[in-house]
Amino acid sequence: MSQTRHVPVMLQRCLDLLAPALEASGPQPPVVVDCTLGLGGHSEALLAAFPTARLVALDRDKEALRLSGERLAPYGDRATLVHAVYDELPEVLDRLGIPKVQGVLFDLGVSSMQLDEADRGFAYAQDAPLDMRMDQTTGIGAAEVLNTYPPGELVRILRAYGEEKQAKRIVSAVVREREKEPFSNSARLVELIRDSLPQAAKRTGGNPAKRTFQALRIEVNGELTVLERAVPAAVQSLAVGGRIAVLSYHSLEDRLVKQVFAAGAANTAPPGLPVVPERYQPRLKLLTRGAELPTEEEVAENRRAAPARLRGAQRIREEER
Repeated sequence: MSQTRHVPVMLQRCLDLLAPALEASGPQPPVVVDCTLGLGGHSEALLAAFPTARLVALDRDKEALRLSGERLAPYGDRATLVHAVYDELPEVLDRLGIPKVQGVLFDLGVSSMQLDEADRGFAYAQDAPLDMRMDQTTGIGAAEVLNTYPPGELVRILRAYGEEKQAKRIVSAVVREREKEPFSNSARLVELIRDSLPQAAKRTGGNPAKRTFQALRIEVNGELTVLERAVPAAVQSLAVGGRIAVLSYHSLEDRLVKQVFAAGAANTAPPGLPVVPERYQPRLKLLTRGAELPTEEEVAENRRAAPARLRGAQRIREEER
């Protein structure tokens, strides 16, 4: 069941971006890291497309690791699956004795499995406990955030992570309601958001609860904080010639990736130098012009691809010590 419902986003384009680094022959097999294993769609395609490559795949969700483990079992020891958050990549590679890698892929956001498992509380379309933790063995769930955070902090989260213009209205309703009875399930929150929004706001951009759910999910899983550490760490782990591809699903993630790539592709020399010394030269070459979008055909086949933005970069020189 898990295999059929999961359609990897922009799959061929990701493979094409990484191919030059993973097809190059060297004394050691090329290593590619899938930082967001999920149900293993991208990982399986990487192993199939690059028969000499070794895969290291990370996920913080134990259920995802179990399902992907079954899916990738035919590839034997070419695939190493690790229970870790993606900002732990340097420690994981260190533990595995891998100094540098040839490819890195991030497919950010919520995996299809997490959206489809009703009891996880990620989806606003069905009633479920308000949990939203990607790793259910650690941290606090969304209900606890809603029930215990001060109003000002909730407003900040909804604005910063959900880009929700009606954050104040929603939070006053949440605070009023949580005093009567703490929140535990998603349906009550969806209904409260619908009731607290002005008519005009309900008519734009799909389900009115979407932005609040996104904001809670990012807060519960520390997604942007983790990403701020993870993308530079992944760039750092690339060998010269190695390539990185990142799929983002909202503007906050995409902006962060864009900034890291732009900084790596910039010349950092003080102005006015007649010759730019090696240590100031760019470390990255951008492989995409801006962010690439999925095709209309792909969005028609897989609605979850609609918000995807893909950026790629290649490592072109070592850090100067």
